Amino acid sequence: MSIELGHFAVVTALVLSFVGIITPIIGLKTRNATWVVVGRRAMISMFILLTVGMAILIYGYVTEDYSVKYIYATSNSKLPIFYKVAGLWGGHEGSLLLWAWILSLYSMLATLIHWKSQPVVMPYLILIESIVLCGFLLLILFLSNPFERIFPVPLDGKDLNPLLQDPAMVVHPPLLYLGYVGLSIPFSFAMAALFSGRLGEEWLKATQRWTVFAWTCLSCGILMGGYWAYYELGWGGYWGWDPVENAAFMPWLVVTAFLHSTMVQEKRKMFKVWNLFLIILAFSLSLIGTFLVRSGILSSVHSFAADPGRGVFILGFVCFMLLLSFGTLILRSAKLKSTVRMESMVSRESAFLFNNLFFLVALMTVFVGTLYPLLMEVLEMQKVSVGAPYYNAVFMPVALGLIFLMGVGPYIPWRKSNSKNNKKLLKLPLMVSLAAVAIFFVLGVQKPYALTGLAVVFFVLTAIFTDFNKVSAFWAKREKISRIQGFFSAYRGNPRRITGIIIHLGVLVMVVGIIFSSMYQAEKILIMKPGEEVTLKSFRFRMSKLYGVTGVNWGGQEALVDVYQEGKIIAQMHPQKRFYTVSQTPTTETAIHHLNMGHLFVTIPEVAPDGTWARVRILHNPLVLWVWYGGGIMAIGAFMNIFRRVRRRSSQVTDTAGMLPEVSPNIAQPTR
Repeated sequence: MSIELGHFAVVTALVLSFVGIITPIIGLKTRNATWVVVGRRAMISMFILLTVGMAILIYGYVTEDYSVKYIYATSNSKLPIFYKVAGLWGGHEGSLLLWAWILSLYSMLATLIHWKSQPVVMPYLILIESIVLCGFLLLILFLSNPFERIFPVPLDGKDLNPLLQDPAMVVHPPLLYLGYVGLSIPFSFAMAALFSGRLGEEWLKATQRWTVFAWTCLSCGILMGGYWAYYELGWGGYWGWDPVENAAFMPWLVVTAFLHSTMVQEKRKMFKVWNLFLIILAFSLSLIGTFLVRSGILSSVHSFAADPGRGVFILGFVCFMLLLSFGTLILRSAKLKSTVRMESMVSRESAFLFNNLFFLVALMTVFVGTLYPLLMEVLEMQKVSVGAPYYNAVFMPVALGLIFLMGVGPYIPWRKSNSKNNKKLLKLPLMVSLAAVAIFFVLGVQKPYALTGLAVVFFVLTAIFTDFNKVSAFWAKREKISRIQGFFSAYRGNPRRITGIIIHLGVLVMVVGIIFSSMYQAEKILIMKPGEEVTLKSFRFRMSKLYGVTGVNWGGQEALVDVYQEGKIIAQMHPQKRFYTVSQTPTTETAIHHLNMGHLFVTIPEVAPDGTWARVRILHNPLVLWVWYGGGIMAIGAFMNIFRRVRRRSSQVTDTAGMLPEVSPNIAQPTR
């Protein structure tokens, strides 16, 4: 009976989503704020109802209620409780419910937080968020119902996909959804600006933290997914340009461009149309990513079941949102023309413009590489696949250009720069980058891509530390404190600039990790019997024994591999080949040993039925940990930005020309 209660709660939430659509429209037409208050209450109620639905479904997992078709398909009595709960988003229907729940959470929080400070925006925010939520609830209830019963009731479930029975996959999907769905808030504010005609910088300031939070969650989700693929899939890499990986990467590229571009609008009142275009594109790409993953048209370990009905509905909803948003932008474009013009192509504005163009070229590279094979298949032409060689040839030069602009853009003056200042700006970074290339070449790094990447990294690193030194010195001198204390004073005085420096440092650390782990990876694949040895670089690997092991819901073979360096044993590694008994699925479990910020990596993809031999894959990935260290530094910088101290205005000017003249006591007048 509880499952029916959860189903009823979600159905009621769908009804309230229509209320959330209708009441703001009535409020705007009648200019009566009471209707907007009703919309706010509907938004809060939707979150409560979807929370009830989620809680009841989780309770069904915990109590092993296999009369529910979705629970039967994604759980099993032998699963640890940790993975039973994660089964909620281990399949199509539950992951859509999680998406809708997160959307309702964001919508409620945005409505409550900005209710008094952004009263003019509220009707439009409630309207847009309700439209998006309504679309997903229609999909859930009519095409992807996680509360559907089956009869007769099975004795046990089919089991969760063994590849998803991993701690990283418990956190990875919710993080991605927090990023995807988080883009709906700046999107709704942008649409509110277009609908209301308030096309200044107010919507940017209101959504800056929302956008950074969504970007941070998306970044962490992508990185965690890469780490999961690295050790769970056993292929030795963290990014394979998988189509579903690309579906998450594309909105990340656009949001990153948007975060840079907003600085120009805030400082110089430029790029108004461009910024609206970028945030609409970013959210549209998150919806397109949902279509690619949930329709099943992509072949990927990340994608879900193919269903033409679901795919058609999602595609139709995506087209509706694209038409609504871009159509409104086109209609309003005449009012968005800026009177400010770019004065020089050598200025901070132009650097940010080139930065945005590079991001869009990178986006098109990934977009074409992802959808071109699908287009060929739809047209029934030859079957093609686009892999790493394409992306390395096309995407990597663009990425190096973006990194180079990191070292130039933030330090060029606004409006225009003269040649003397440019030479002074570039002299030291160029000298350091050339010296670094020479040193690494002597040390044995001789691949052109690696040397080019390191040259760009040291150029940007020098520019960042020069700026860091200047800023710290300024505040240290001003407040008569040490340089380190000066840095913290600089953060309090201009937190967005300092957090930007930290994030860029994280990017550089990640790039170094990518260069060395991808270009200087060493590998051997061979058949080994117990007692045999193999050498890779300065390491000697000896398979001591091969034996059977069992787990809660799996059995398999495990190898004991001793690793020697300079005659001394430095590690004992235990790779496994598992076989999950319920789902009849084999998996490869990686053994990893941390060494000098890199990894020794061993898998046994194939084992003889009698346990006399195994096919062994051994890799040395130098500095691979720098990839995730860099991501951690980026996350620290982003959270410092999100939770920075708010500087309040000393006075506010009341705008008596509010959108709703009959103001409820609960709604404050808008402020400029």
